[in-house]
Amino acid sequence: MKTQQRVALVTGATSGIGSEVARRLVNDGMFVILTGRSAERGQRMANELGESSHFVQADLTAPDGPQELVDATLEVAGRLDVLVNNAAIDHTGPMLDVPAEEIRETFETNTIATIRCLQAAGRVMREQDSGGAIINVTSRLASIGVPSMGIYSASKGAILALTKAAAVELAPHNIRVNAVAPGMTRTPLFEEWLASQEDPAATERGVSAAIPLGRVARPEDVAEAVAYFASETNTYVTGVSLPVDGGYLAT
Repeated sequence: MKTQQRVALVTGATSGIGSEVARRLVNDGMFVILTGRSAERGQRMANELGESSHFVQADLTAPDGPQELVDATLEVAGRLDVLVNNAAIDHTGPMLDVPAEEIRETFETNTIATIRCLQAAGRVMREQDSGGAIINVTSRLASIGVPSMGIYSASKGAILALTKAAAVELAPHNIRVNAVAPGMTRTPLFEEWLASQEDPAATERGVSAAIPLGRVARPEDVAEAVAYFASETNTYVTGVSLPVDGGYLAT
């Protein structure tokens, strides 16, 4: 299955933002390795995207999970040009009462697994003449404080700092490292949260009113930003965090 196409690895690719990123990169002509924990959802996504995709089931919090995933990518496609570090879990809870176990679980997935995927992919890209592009999906919450979201914010803020440090350190190997920071995005998780509100329509109106562009982001909006950083023609932008939040952070 070795391919002459540019190869992208997208973590957390079986739903929400990740699935839309994978769809966009396939449409841009890349061969995309999809990964997630659910074999059923992953295979369904691979079937939808067709011959320019391949699903690899992986648990990125497992001791050798990230390295095994990158090894599988090379076995399937023969190269790795783009890593999209998208896999993450949500967390809410009052700061002073969050159990240590929940803190560890959030950081294991959102921070440590992301770092280890960057390391494993970066070692491959370092050996390629063409280098590569690493895109970390963070959050608007990496840059602002919101009550009950402190642990999640910290896990994503660490990746914002990592993005800048890695961009500088990996630049000599022609590896560009950037971040995309979505605001509220219409994912299944958002829809589930919205449905749990007493008045979902009023809640959505309130959320939208706080966004200068007046609407919640679509997964396609985030995928557009990822595609920019992943593009073969984008060779001089690194160390950047791009908010995809309708202007929220500008207020």
